[in-house]
Amino acid sequence: MAFNVLLYTSLFVFISGVIYKIYTWFSWEIGISSRDIDRSERLSAAFKGMLEVIFSAKILILIKVFILDVVFQKRILKEDFLRWAMHMLIYTGFMLLLLMHALDEHITASLFSEYYSTLNPFFFLRNFFSMMVIAGLTIAIYRRFILKVPRLKTNSMDYYAIIILTVIMISGFFLEATKITSISDFERMVEEFSDVDEKKDINALESLWVHAFGVVSPDLKEPFEEKLLEYGREIHEINCASCHSSPKWAFTGYALANILNPIALRLDRAKGSKILWYIHILACFFGLAYLPFSKMFHIIAGPISLLANAVMEKDKPDPANIATRQVMELDACTHCGTCSLGCSAATAFDALDNENILPSEKMVSLKSLIAGKKMSPEELKAIQEGVCLCTNCDRCTVVCPVGINLKELWLNVREDLIQKGYPEPLLLSPFSFVRGLNRYDIPADEYYKPVNAAKQAVAGKFDSLIKQSPLILQGAGIEEFNQLAKDNTFSYCFSCQNCTSVCPVVCSFDKPEETLGLLPHQIMRCLGLGLIEMASGASMIWDCLTCYQCQEHCPQNVNVTDLFFGLKNLAIKNVKKA
Repeated sequence: MAFNVLLYTSLFVFISGVIYKIYTWFSWEIGISSRDIDRSERLSAAFKGMLEVIFSAKILILIKVFILDVVFQKRILKEDFLRWAMHMLIYTGFMLLLLMHALDEHITASLFSEYYSTLNPFFFLRNFFSMMVIAGLTIAIYRRFILKVPRLKTNSMDYYAIIILTVIMISGFFLEATKITSISDFERMVEEFSDVDEKKDINALESLWVHAFGVVSPDLKEPFEEKLLEYGREIHEINCASCHSSPKWAFTGYALANILNPIALRLDRAKGSKILWYIHILACFFGLAYLPFSKMFHIIAGPISLLANAVMEKDKPDPANIATRQVMELDACTHCGTCSLGCSAATAFDALDNENILPSEKMVSLKSLIAGKKMSPEELKAIQEGVCLCTNCDRCTVVCPVGINLKELWLNVREDLIQKGYPEPLLLSPFSFVRGLNRYDIPADEYYKPVNAAKQAVAGKFDSLIKQSPLILQGAGIEEFNQLAKDNTFSYCFSCQNCTSVCPVVCSFDKPEETLGLLPHQIMRCLGLGLIEMASGASMIWDCLTCYQCQEHCPQNVNVTDLFFGLKNLAIKNVKKA
């Protein structure tokens, strides 16, 4: 009764969790592109897309990806053989145990009419599959804690996955070992499954099981007479052989039973097998119930991600399906760290010590952000810095073992963050370039709003710092700026305006002074007069294309573009200090 209650409860929680996860795929939003798409549109687009795939040649692509990438994990093998071996051992071993052992009454018994869990080859296979999982877990622990793969981070969900699987497997081995040694289990099986009832017959059978099957008896000890053992074998063949093979085939459980032999009677009196059964079952049921809410849900979401990305249109994808897919990809992430290992922006992590710069850690934080969890300003700032410091090289997407389109995800998340009103000078990072390339996918007012907010935040904070401590900060600013200004080349400027005349940014506006604040030659004059705060507040330095036309055409060899870089770096540094 208790077993059924636990089973149905864990199944209910598991199914409810899966339904909730699927609900979030069609409800949560990432980026401004999904704001105007409601749940019904996303459901309709997903259903339509599935029908188009099933009744088209794309079904062949789906089959190919399922075999190569889902079943045989080709993507993981391509990147790292050791991790592929780990994944295949854990996944294959655990799935086979689930089908052959946990669901044996429904699957194995249906396939084999004379099936018993204590018969060989099932004894052997159960131990073999279990050892596959243990070998995979050993590799996982070795990679994370001994080999220490670069940029591979271990969080609470990684610990949970390792611990719950270890508890399930170890408790299973100890449960099998205590059952092998248990005299109580032997007596129960004799009573329930045999016709043996005479004292001498029971003694003969018990002697055989003590001698050959590992049972520890309080009354019968080795050595036994061969005649007694032979009689025991006859009784065994008649009553037990059809449903119980030698436990030696359960090589792991039998070896552990030999180790536990000295304390077997105490374990039996303490009902050790029953206690271990509860531990094993509770661990299995807890793992099943918590699966949809843990990183292990990637065993469901990962294959869906691979299949969806394989058949989605690359040129004209349905925005509704993109919105659904990106939320689903957050659940598909395995936190394996492959993307972080090849990330071209990871050197910034070494300098700034912000884990959100690493793609695998961004995924963890983004999941909390998209789920609407309350986050401190420091956490939000760390996430924003992490998503902005990205070179858009697309390496993370290429190597992702579950096919997540990370580059597209970063773009949507970054746009969503800056639209929420967090002024971020890192808009001047490589994100500004890729955002500019996609400017026509963003409404004009939404495109310029964060740009202007970022400029004002940088210039305004820098200006306020100078006003708070004009002598000290201005002196420090001049000294620091002088180092960046390459021997004060701005002092050579005589305002010929050549830099302004050739500037493509200036030429883009009818009234550039109103838009840019100060023109290039005016910024040089400000620097010459020591008005650093005025120069740093000009929009011109932020709108500069760094084409170096001004610097190349300067008759006085003023390093105009390099000076702009120096001003921006100095301003951003002071914003960080604030």
